Amino acid sequence: MANIMVNATPPPTLLSCTFLFILFSFLPQIIAQDQVSKTFILRIDSGSKPSVFPTHYHWYTSEFAEPTRIVHLYDTVFHGFSAVLTHQQVASLGQHPSVLAVLEDRRRQLHTTRSPQFVGLRNQRGLWSETDYGSDVIIGVFDTGIWPERRSFSDSNLGPIPRRWKGVCETGFKFSPSNCNRKLIGARFFSRGHEASGASVNDTVEFRSPRDADGHGTHTASTAAGRYVFEASMAGYAHGVAKGVAPKARLAMYKVCWKNSGCFDSDILAAFDAAVADGVDVISMSIGGGDGIASPYYLDPIAIGSYGAVSRGVFVSSSGGNDGPSGMSVTNLAPWLTTVGAGTIDRDFPAEVILGNGRRLSGVSLYSGVPLKGKMYPLVYPGKSGVLTDSLCMENSLDPELVKGKIVVCDRGSSPRVAKGLVVKKAGGVGMILANGISNGEGLVGDAHLLPACALGANGGDEIKAYISSSANPKATIDFKGTVVGIKPAPVVASFSARGPNGLSAEILKPDLTAPGVNILAAWTHAVGPSGLDSDTRRTEFNILSGTSMACPHVSGAAALLKSAHPDWSPAAVRSAMMTTATVLDNTNRPMIDQATGNGSTPYDFGAGHLNLALAMDPGLVYDITNDDYLTFLCAIGYGPRLIQVITRSPPNCPRRTPLPENLNYPSFVAVLPVSSSSSKTFFRTVTNVGAPNSVYRVRVESQAEGVMVTVRPSRLVFSEAVKKRSFVVTVTADARNLELGQAGAVFGSLSWTDGKHVVRSPIVVTQVQPL
Repeated sequence: MANIMVNATPPPTLLSCTFLFILFSFLPQIIAQDQVSKTFILRIDSGSKPSVFPTHYHWYTSEFAEPTRIVHLYDTVFHGFSAVLTHQQVASLGQHPSVLAVLEDRRRQLHTTRSPQFVGLRNQRGLWSETDYGSDVIIGVFDTGIWPERRSFSDSNLGPIPRRWKGVCETGFKFSPSNCNRKLIGARFFSRGHEASGASVNDTVEFRSPRDADGHGTHTASTAAGRYVFEASMAGYAHGVAKGVAPKARLAMYKVCWKNSGCFDSDILAAFDAAVADGVDVISMSIGGGDGIASPYYLDPIAIGSYGAVSRGVFVSSSGGNDGPSGMSVTNLAPWLTTVGAGTIDRDFPAEVILGNGRRLSGVSLYSGVPLKGKMYPLVYPGKSGVLTDSLCMENSLDPELVKGKIVVCDRGSSPRVAKGLVVKKAGGVGMILANGISNGEGLVGDAHLLPACALGANGGDEIKAYISSSANPKATIDFKGTVVGIKPAPVVASFSARGPNGLSAEILKPDLTAPGVNILAAWTHAVGPSGLDSDTRRTEFNILSGTSMACPHVSGAAALLKSAHPDWSPAAVRSAMMTTATVLDNTNRPMIDQATGNGSTPYDFGAGHLNLALAMDPGLVYDITNDDYLTFLCAIGYGPRLIQVITRSPPNCPRRTPLPENLNYPSFVAVLPVSSSSSKTFFRTVTNVGAPNSVYRVRVESQAEGVMVTVRPSRLVFSEAVKKRSFVVTVTADARNLELGQAGAVFGSLSWTDGKHVVRSPIVVTQVQPL
């Protein structure tokens, strides 16, 4: 047989035809993609507006976008606008010399009665009494809205609204100016970005107004600044007096988040613009990315908007996110933001699972319905089938024949905890045991379940599954113990609280500190039940929630009290006071532990420590940071003048000699060292004396790590009436031969300045990276 040669290269004509066929096949898709409209945020160099245009709006609608396509105009914290544009239009506008940046609008997510005392506040003395409970300070809350009729927002015995207030009470569905008072002094809602995304406001479950259909905003607002409310509880749990951290502070609600739809950057940026122009002193924002991806500051509207606020003296508190205990999960990383993690308080809601073999497993629950009264029920784990959706008790995954009349074990994850209970109830189950996996460890939070239910840690979950597998007739019941106070140890770092290191600027420690964020009682909307499920017909004035969303408003309220006591302090000084007085010990006087593992926690988990307002009003020294310092930091991380102008509104003058990011005057020290036999890092810091004029501070360094040496020069700082600022140099040297970084990839210590009365403490982190 003759050999047949096959030419692997098609003839030129065939190749051309093939290329054209492929091109024309995809051309409709390419054209369609270019014609798809989305919302984009454009940062404009406002100084380049031609004088022929009377306003920026006239300029924008003449050169950049049609009036009907404009979503928001920005002119306070940010110069520019958002508009619905095609990719083709964006590509063209990006070439315009006045356009500094184009950002695609993104959807963000919410970071979903004893806590004021637990952070060091006491009636009739200290920070509460000395600031009149924050009555002259205005807190702006960016959230899901507010239920204004709740007692937490009463204006009884409050003085006049501060004269500097320029805000409004916007009218909308079931909300009018009469819903505002001397407590809730302003309310706005921002829906244009939300609606431009194609997600219309669902009028059957939402209010096109500042009214709260979700509950989250009412909860965070009352946590920060709720009035005293007696006989408060959630269905009997946490019974007592409810109050916010700054009970007399004024509130302004900026509704930027919509039920089941998240919060869009374009609306959040518009809220920053409005809040700063209105005259707020503090912004509380329990919102973030939560996708594990940190955008550069010049592409992050939250970082940009918050810089505009902080540069005008407004303190901005943000939640760190709920993606813990994974490392590098913390969000809201900009150094001008105060980023808050979550810890427990000394109150819990215990429940006990009692097995048929007599074993008792400790858990938590906020179930308030008819108890099981000790009756044993058959116990089943649908996950034995090996089907993941069964083990997670997802919608329509359970076989009623398998679970009817039984207590069902469900694995935590992939769907809301309370939703799993509803799935079990619909399938005929009489109760649920919610088992943590290895990622959540022993971290537990209470939920207002619709059926008898108890959450167990990973160890308890494993034990109960082993019991089911080994027993011919497994049975169990659940015993609900109510409210228990005086829990030890506390605080404990919450397992869900997002962790460092900082994935964007490793030299800046995040989170900054932790605050109460587990099982927090606060006001609730009347629109939904305590579980948040549409099928939950229960209504309650208060609810108990967990998350860094709950920790953030504790710090916002604390900032309001500190701003009231020290009106001349900058946002950085307020943060410094909280960080350098934060506690790293629990109520047994031992180092704080990690709820996820039961082991010791580190500054990657808690930052500088847990909020302690008993000391924050009089910190002794503060690490202040100016707008110029932040500009120098942005130069240090390699941003050019145009990128910096996106954030700061004006072009900077970066120093000729490139500065170092670790020299930002932050109240913490992160030494990022190369992997080598020996290396060092030097930090320059300046502290301002805010205590007694004639003071002498001496340094104390603590480090548990071998192979690390920390030196401080000078070791003594002398202040007088004339000298209020002193600088010092810290050098951290590491010997790689003796340095063991451990599981966290770092070693930790602290530096404290003390004058015998004050202890001004800062964490030290030492880590290594492989040089590029």
